[in-house]
Amino acid sequence: MAEKQHPLGNEKELTPEVHDPYTHSMATVVPTMGGEFTQNEKVPFETEEAMHDLKDDGESEVEDLTDSFVPFPPLKGIAEERMPLTFRAVIIGICLGSLVNASNVYLGLKTGFTFGASMFGAIFGFGIAKALSKTKIPLLGGEFGPQENSIIQASATGAGGLSGLFVAALPAMYQLELLSPQPKDDFSRVITLTLVCSFFGLFFAVPLRKFFIIQVSRELRLIFPSATATAMTIRSMHAVGTGASEAVKKLKALGIAFAASMVQRIVSYYCIGILYDWHWFFIWGKYNNAAIHGENWGWIIEWTPAFIGSGMLIGLNVAWSMMAGTIIAWGIGGPLLVHYGECIGIRSYEDDPQWALYTNFQSLGQIGKRTPSPRYWFLWPGVMIMVCASMAELFIQYKTIFFGFKTAYTNIMGGINGQLKKRGKNVAFFEKQSTHQSREDHVEDFATPEQQVNGWLWSIGLIVTLIVTCVIAAVQFQMNVGVSILASVLGFLFAFLCIQCSGATDTTPLTAAAKASQLVMGGVTSGHGYTVKHAQTLNLIAGGIASGAADMSTSLVSDFRVGFLLRTPPNLQFIAQAVGTFIAVFLAPGIFIVFMAAYPCLIHPDDYETCPFSAPSVTAWRAVAEAVTLPELPIPRSSVIFACVMGGASIVQVIVRHFYLVGPREKWRRFLPNWMAMAISFVIPQTYYAIAAVMGATISHYWAKRAPENFRVYMYAVAAGMIAGEGLGGFVGACLELGGVSGSTYGSGIACPLGSC
Repeated sequence: MAEKQHPLGNEKELTPEVHDPYTHSMATVVPTMGGEFTQNEKVPFETEEAMHDLKDDGESEVEDLTDSFVPFPPLKGIAEERMPLTFRAVIIGICLGSLVNASNVYLGLKTGFTFGASMFGAIFGFGIAKALSKTKIPLLGGEFGPQENSIIQASATGAGGLSGLFVAALPAMYQLELLSPQPKDDFSRVITLTLVCSFFGLFFAVPLRKFFIIQVSRELRLIFPSATATAMTIRSMHAVGTGASEAVKKLKALGIAFAASMVQRIVSYYCIGILYDWHWFFIWGKYNNAAIHGENWGWIIEWTPAFIGSGMLIGLNVAWSMMAGTIIAWGIGGPLLVHYGECIGIRSYEDDPQWALYTNFQSLGQIGKRTPSPRYWFLWPGVMIMVCASMAELFIQYKTIFFGFKTAYTNIMGGINGQLKKRGKNVAFFEKQSTHQSREDHVEDFATPEQQVNGWLWSIGLIVTLIVTCVIAAVQFQMNVGVSILASVLGFLFAFLCIQCSGATDTTPLTAAAKASQLVMGGVTSGHGYTVKHAQTLNLIAGGIASGAADMSTSLVSDFRVGFLLRTPPNLQFIAQAVGTFIAVFLAPGIFIVFMAAYPCLIHPDDYETCPFSAPSVTAWRAVAEAVTLPELPIPRSSVIFACVMGGASIVQVIVRHFYLVGPREKWRRFLPNWMAMAISFVIPQTYYAIAAVMGATISHYWAKRAPENFRVYMYAVAAGMIAGEGLGGFVGACLELGGVSGSTYGSGIACPLGSC
């Protein structure tokens, strides 16, 4: 979501920057691919430090870590790990990744945000494996080192991925009635679609590791800040001395925050008006008109650990940008639109004089044939800003992207030429093209040929996955082979772009990738005689495949960067990722079905007046699918004008930021609003997420100011525990709902307007 950029053209050549080791990446934005509002963007905390300032906590002298394109030196006092791929590491990683997966489905459906499993798996995995290492239990005891720790986070990333598909494209298909009435009837189709997305990303990641981490990382200054921070965190926890003691402190903080947040979320279901949602207008104003108007626009305080924790990570600029968007949409713009008759809401209690003014403005559809709800009106400016801002940031790096594609082309030509020469053949074209290969500044790969992933494995895997994709898409979704291949090609291209942007700037433009894939598919399917329903199915499935593959491969290449710095053999990392990914193929659909069964309002929103999940990612995907397939989309003229103005303003800011606010003027960048955060506030009709984010960012700001050392040790662990804890608590709440013992059955409606929050 937050896009803290490090434009290559403005970086200092000799002091590459990396975010503080206690940063956090969220997959966010899409609307993660799911988290597009992260989907899945990356959300780094504001603080940065130069790589040469990072120290080995276990040593008194400062180690030379200036060159971020070579692996870290071995830690003194730590024995060499002969086989870091252990049963213990994979199992721990899968368990932690599963927690993140369940948490991300909850968070993604609720807010559009998801978060990565890498750092969570690294810290929590350290604590669990360290405790087990002291036992003599077969397969679980024994020495534990940093490379095995990286295997834990690799398998956690594999098992914790894929949630984006289930908080965006799939629910959108159910809302548009493109699949069966109930998701459980589509379980086999959901699994096969998940299989395609995940294994495309898995096999893509192998050749892209060699390209982005070994071949062009120096030329493109690809530091992968969040992955480097994870590697540094793992290394510091295993260091002899202060590193080990700090690791214990981090672990305790994470565990306490995780447990407290999970318990708070579960218990709050039974007294939500006291423990979770504070309807302060209702409490202070009782039943007067001002209180009801405050309720109508959702101005409440929600004690959500996940979003307070997110606010601690994203910083004041992003949090206040969200708040600015919230005030514009739901504090000023929405009421004005209703006042002048541009938008209307639904009144369900007109016969009750006490609640006659109570109005629902959160309906997505148009209330009448021409007059929309405020949520529908602000949806289009939100989507426009997402597309314009993310695409502008992408295109502003055109020189770097062109260089990346050029280097990829020349390397491919060189590889073909080398293979031909081995067979005694010489083709002038390939010979000439291969001469353009850059042979300077390549990073030396520590991994021996035996430690690499076999070329036949990933290449055959890609071919088989492509064939399976064509078969599944044709049989289950009536998609022709050409469209399936196009979706796969787009997945590779978007993976290439997302990895490059993530490595250079720590932002992953999944929003741009997702929307671009939908727009391309809309153009491909238009004018070919498809029915609207069929065209929308093709749009969402193909878009899901393309952005899902890009999302997965970006996460796994970042994992390879962690392994590269810690000298973990890539073939062992690949196995851990593959096992975790295979588990996620079955785990993620199961979690999705549990949520859909517990909260049917997610897939049938028009049948329910309220829903505890706003599903903003779903809304954005559905809106684009309708926009590119319906003959005429009834978007109000005023909404279109406002969307164009806001989208244009976001593009102008990107240009000003990159070309004017440089050198001595660069200090003013911090005062620019984050347009992606504002767009999220337009799409999410709830105000309390922005309020919670500001609360968390304010806590973090003053914590860092007043106790910087304490902040350095504890902040990330506390924030990550809060995010994961509430997410898992939400999944438990869904299970309680299915069991008929949830707060909706046995809870109290005290302090809730109309007895229901």
